[in-house]
Amino acid sequence: MLPPEQLHWWQTRWFAALAAVLATVPLWWPEVPPLVDLPGHMGRYRVQLDIGDAPRLAQWYDFQWQLIGNLGVDLLIEPLSRIFGLELGVKLIVMAIPALTVAGLLWIAREVHGRVPATALFALPLAYGYPFQFGFVNFALSMALALNGFALWLRLARYGRLRPRAVLFVPLSCLLWLCHTFGWGVLGVLAFSAELIRQHDLAGGERGFAKRWLIPSIRAGLGCLPLALPMLLMLAWRSGDHVTGQTGDWFNFRAKFAWILMILRDRWIWWDVASVTVLYLILFKGVRDERIEYSRNLAISALFLLLVFFLLPRIVFGSAYADMRLIPFVVAVALIAIRPKRGLSLKGAATIAALGLAFFLARLSGTTWSYALYDRSYDRALAALPHVPVGARVVTFVGRRCRDDWAYSRLEHIPAMLLVRRLAYSNDQWSMAGAQLLTTRYFPARGYAHDPSQMVTDRQCRYELWRPIEKALAGFPRQAFDYVWILQPPPYDPRLLSGLTPVWRDGEHLLLRVDAKERIGRTQPAQRLNGVNASR
Repeated sequence: MLPPEQLHWWQTRWFAALAAVLATVPLWWPEVPPLVDLPGHMGRYRVQLDIGDAPRLAQWYDFQWQLIGNLGVDLLIEPLSRIFGLELGVKLIVMAIPALTVAGLLWIAREVHGRVPATALFALPLAYGYPFQFGFVNFALSMALALNGFALWLRLARYGRLRPRAVLFVPLSCLLWLCHTFGWGVLGVLAFSAELIRQHDLAGGERGFAKRWLIPSIRAGLGCLPLALPMLLMLAWRSGDHVTGQTGDWFNFRAKFAWILMILRDRWIWWDVASVTVLYLILFKGVRDERIEYSRNLAISALFLLLVFFLLPRIVFGSAYADMRLIPFVVAVALIAIRPKRGLSLKGAATIAALGLAFFLARLSGTTWSYALYDRSYDRALAALPHVPVGARVVTFVGRRCRDDWAYSRLEHIPAMLLVRRLAYSNDQWSMAGAQLLTTRYFPARGYAHDPSQMVTDRQCRYELWRPIEKALAGFPRQAFDYVWILQPPPYDPRLLSGLTPVWRDGEHLLLRVDAKERIGRTQPAQRLNGVNASR
C-alpha cells in the first residue's frame, strides 16, 4: 500500500466516504423511494408488523416466519420500525444500499490494486443499476454486503490470516444467505475466482495443466468451504412440500442481450443508453490501450460472473429476472479490474479520475431528477388514500401497455400503500408459498386476490396474465370489495362503472365506492350456492 501522503484524492478514505454519502442523494427527497416493487414489499412489512394487532389482516393474509434465503429487509425492519416507523425505516435501509455498494466497489479495487485506480470511478453509478430500480431490495442489499464481504475476504488473505478468515466467514456466509441467496452465491463465485488466482500464483513455476490449474482449483474449492454451510440451509428451504415457484426460460439470449443494454435503465432511454455506451467503451479500451491493463484477479472474477449470467435462466424458483439482476455487477467488477500500467503520468490519471467523477455526478443528478418526478406522480396517486376508510377492501387496477416501455410508471405496486397507511386490503401482494413469508388467503376475491391481478391493459397481452381492463371491471367480484381504485387506465367503456360511485378523481386516477346493493345483491346468490353445495 502507498503511504497516505502519496495517495491521490480519489484514492483517499475521505473520498470513499464522500462517494458513499453522495450515492444516497437521489433518495433524500422522495418520501417513498420510487422503486417499482418496493411499495409491494412495504405492504408485506406492514402485515408482518401488525397482523397480531389487526385481526382483519389475518383474515386476508397468512404470514408465517420461516428460514428462507430472502429475509434481508424483512428482518432489519423489525427493530428499525420501532425506532423510526415503517416508512422512514424502509427509506433508511434503501438509502444504505447504494452507499454500501459504492463502498464495496472502492474497497475491492483498493485491496486488489493496492490503490483505487482512476477508472474505478466509472463503476460507481452501477449502484443504481436496473435491478435496484426494479426494487429488488433484499437482492440489492445482499449484493452490497457481498461486495464488502469479498473485500474483507481479500484483505484477510493479503495479511495471511486464512484461519481467522475461515472461522469468520462461516457465520457471515449464513447471514448473507439469510439476506438473499443471490448475494451468497455471488460471494462464492468471487471468492473462488480470487482463491484460484492466489493458488495459481503459489504454484509459481510449476509446469503442466494439472499442477498450474487443476490442483489450484481443488485447493481454491477447499479454501472456500467456510462459505458452504448455507447449501444445507438451501436444501432444507427448497425441499419443503409447501414450496412453489418454477425455474425456467433457459438460454433466452435475446433477453440477455437486452439486459446488457439496460444495466442503467431508469427513465430517459437516450441518457441511459449513452451512459452504458461510455462504460462499454472503457471496457473495450482496457483491452486495446497499451497504457492500461486488467487485473487477473478481478478479470477472472468478472468472466466467472459473466459465465453464470449466461447459464442462469430468467426465472429461478418463481422469481423473474434472475439473470438480469447479475449483469450490472459483472460490468462493475470488470470496470474496477482496469488499472493503469506503470508509466502513466499523474496528469493522465488525474484526468481520468476527474472524468469518472463527472460521470458519477452526472448520473446521480439524472437519477435525482428522475426520482423527484416519480415522487410527484406518487403524491398524485396517494392523494386518494385519505378517502379510503381504515380496514376497507380495495381492488386496484393499474394500467400498463403490453409493450414494455423504457420508463415504467412505477405505479405497479403503489396499491400496497393502502396496507401501509390504511391497513386496507390490497390485491397487489405476491402470493408464492416458500418464496416469501406472506401468502393471500382472501378467497372471496377469487382471481383478484393477489399480483398480477392489479395490472390491466387495453387488450390481452401475449404470454402475460394481465387482464384487459374491460374484462377486469366486468369480472371482479363486487361482493368481495368496498372500493375500486383505478390508476392510469387504458380506455374503457364508462358503462362498466355502473354500481360504483366516484368518491375521488385526479385526472386519469379514480377511486370509486362499490354500492351497497351491489355487495348485498351479489352476496345472496353466492350464499345460496354455498348452501346447496353444503347440502350435497
